[in-house]
Parts: sequence; structure tokens; C-alpha cells
Amino acid sequence: MARIQVVDGKNLLVEEMPVEIVERKGRGHPDSLCDGAAEELSVALCKFYREKVGRILHHNVDKAVLVGGSSEADFGGGRVIAPIQIYIVGRATLGWDGTQIDPNELFRHLIVQRLCSQVRHLKPEHLQVEFKVRPGSVDLQKIFLDEDKPPLANDTSFAVGFAPLSELERLVLETERFLNSEEGKQRFPQLGEDIKVMGVRDGDSIRLTIAAAFVSSLTPDRETYESVKEEVARFVRDEFAPRFTKRKVEVFVNTADTPDSAYLTVTGTSAEAGDDGQVGRGNRASGLITPYRPMTLEAVAGKNPVSHVGKVYSIMTQLIAQRIVERVPEARQVYCYMVSQIGKPITDPQVVSVEIWGVPAAKVESEVKAVVDEVLGSWKQIRDGFVERKWQIY
Repeated sequence: MARIQVVDGKNLLVEEMPVEIVERKGRGHPDSLCDGAAEELSVALCKFYREKVGRILHHNVDKAVLVGGSSEADFGGGRVIAPIQIYIVGRATLGWDGTQIDPNELFRHLIVQRLCSQVRHLKPEHLQVEFKVRPGSVDLQKIFLDEDKPPLANDTSFAVGFAPLSELERLVLETERFLNSEEGKQRFPQLGEDIKVMGVRDGDSIRLTIAAAFVSSLTPDRETYESVKEEVARFVRDEFAPRFTKRKVEVFVNTADTPDSAYLTVTGTSAEAGDDGQVGRGNRASGLITPYRPMTLEAVAGKNPVSHVGKVYSIMTQLIAQRIVERVPEARQVYCYMVSQIGKPITDPQVVSVEIWGVPAAKVESEVKAVVDEVLGSWKQIRDGFVERKWQIY
């Protein structure tokens, strides 16, 4: 059985720290596009394996890099000159019982479609997707079993989750989500999907810096561009932010602009010309980049959802922290750390360490341990949740 440790939190609550920094990269950011491509390939493989074999087979396609294209964008229009190139690298089961598959033939069109759904003005001709996928090592394939008993961890790795979100974390998360929502696009159609929000809380003052790619064909002139920038800043500051905080909020949009330059794109993503991307450089499993919280460098997207603890534990630790906060009203902050050992069942981590603030750990130890056991026991639901895209992991 896993050793479950429940201890009192020692450091300041995040909300009490003098400074807090939070970042979120939107779905059109080049790093998010890489995460989306890798995760979509994993989901496609899972579904394909289940259809053909009846179970998920070994794979980890969690390495992807985006090479930015070239474009010419100006007020009122523009064109993509050279396409965005995405290379997905990894390991997968490519043959069984005399059957051989080629991921490039089976899944390239699907990945292109998925990326175009992430960025509404991105077209298939703007993308070149290529897979560099080979079979995994024999030793890892041998310990990979998708059965009715807990699978064996295919790595010695750790994950960490936390709850609840601070005011700044909620504000940053929901600001990007709104601006990239259907309602947000109706209000600000000129905005593309490459939206990055950086939040800084200095004492009781919050500063949001929003980098938002504009779609050139929907932005006819500089006057429109500046007007929309001002309206985005005003809306977020005066109407949106008060839903999440009473603190003073300042909002800045596209602060790199000069009289001779503006953040214009043809497609709505800087990947068309201005930036490159890579899996694992974007949002953590919490949906945020949170340097004032404990974090792991583990990339979640593209790993198999059966036995890769870097993926599975990222969701388990989040669920544990969230459920403790829900069931222990006095809990003001919860951190959950979990580490595996390769070759051991994922339900038997080396240790689960839970830090809790607001209530003595000894008082709620039994309840916390019950939550941990409950989440560890839900490994099948967590696995299937990845295949069903239930978990928003980037």
C-alpha cells in the first residue's frame, strides 16, 4: 500500500505572499498547438487500438516541435507565404499479429483538422504535419498492459496538484478562456486564438498584460485596431475582473506595439511567422503556469493514459487536492505530491504527500487518506477521461 503522509502547511498561503505571478497561454499559442497535436495523436491511437485490438497499446508521442511559417499581414488582409511545420516524435506500437500501420497515412489529416479547430482562420494548406514515430523498447512494451488490473508504471516520475485557485489564478485562467470563447469572439471578432495572459499581483494591485494576435482581414485599419485594444482592456478591467476580485486591476494589451508595428496575423496565431513551439513549454495540467506553486516539468500531452504516471498522476494529484478542499471546508490551501516507481502498480505510489493549511493535519488525516484511496482507485475513469477529452490538460 502507498505511504500517505498528511502534514501541516508551513509556508505562507499564496494569497498572503507579497507578490504572485501567473501565466496562461491560449489555445492558439505555438506551444499549445504542439500540446494539442501530441495529445490528439495519443487520443487517435487509443481509439484506433481499442477498435482494432480491444485495448490500448503502448505509445508515448509526447515530443513535438513547431517550426513557424512565414506570412505577410497588413490591415485588411495578408497571406501565408510558407506553412507552419509540426513534427511529432515518439514511440508507438506499429505492428501486431501481422498487421502494420503507418501513423502518417492514418492520422495526419485528423491532426490537421484538430489544429484548424483550435485556430479558426487556420487552413489545412497553412500546415505541414509529419510524424517521426517508431516502436518502443521491448522492456517497456513488456510491462505495458491495459487490463482490468492496475497497470505498471512505465517511469519513475512525480506530479503535484493544488487547490483552490487563488484570485489571480482564476482571473488569468478565465480571462483567456473568455476571450477565446464563442461569446468572446462575438464581442471581439478581430482577436485570434493566440492570446497570452500574464498576471502579476503586487500586494493588493493586479496587473494583467494581454498579448493578443489580431486577424488582419477583420482589422481594416489602425483606428479599428487601437479601438479594439482599448475596448478589450476596458472590458476586462471594468466588467470582467470584478467577477473574480475586489483588488485594483490594471490591463494592458499588446504593449510591444509601436507607431510602425502592430500584432497582426493572417490566421490568428504567431506560429504563422513570429514564433515557434514545443510540447511541455505551455500550461501545466492546472491550465496555468504558476511559479509560486510547486510544479513539475513533466509534459502531460501525448503520453499514454494507461501507465505513464507523468500524465496519470498529474490528474490524480489535482483531483485529490480539489476533493479535499470540497470536503474539508476549513482547508484554505492543499498541495498533493505523488511519486511512482517504474514497474510498480500506478495505484501503489512510493509516497503521497499532502500539505494542508487552515486545519490541523492530524484532525483530517483519515478523511484525506480516504480521498487519496478513492482517487487512486479511479484509475480506469481517469484513463478513459483522457480518451474522451474530459481532462483539459493544456
